[in-house]
Amino acid sequence: MANLFPVFDVPEVVESSIEKQKYNPSVYFDFEKGDFVRDGAHRMVAADGKTAYMQWCRKMVETERFTCLAYGTDIGTEMYDALSKGEHSAVESAVERTITEALMVNPKTEYVREFEFTWINADLLVSFVVKGKEFDEQKLRTIING
Repeated sequence: MANLFPVFDVPEVVESSIEKQKYNPSVYFDFEKGDFVRDGAHRMVAADGKTAYMQWCRKMVETERFTCLAYGTDIGTEMYDALSKGEHSAVESAVERTITEALMVNPKTEYVREFEFTWINADLLVSFVVKGKEFDEQKLRTIING
């Protein structure tokens, strides 16, 4: 009598890890100009993997979460919410939390720490250290306009 249910061997699943992938190169972005960098022949200039990763970190910190429909809900920081906390210590704590959460989304980020805050009237200068899994620590700075 024939079996109603087919029988077959299950293939072996090969584990792949995102962490094993190298940092991908990208196009170099000039944050001051707000545009991609081009060479004399008007071709876009390539950024190595480390530079591209650090630019991604800066873009994540400077992008307000939920303001761009093209981005998912895990892209960006919640600076407007953090600045509404009132007291400086509460704002600093919220800024540290939202920056850390935003950058730890990337599995290639090892840690984010050593936050330093400087208040200039209503504006907040934030500096912190980011460590990629294959790179040394890098210090990033950003100004949050209050």
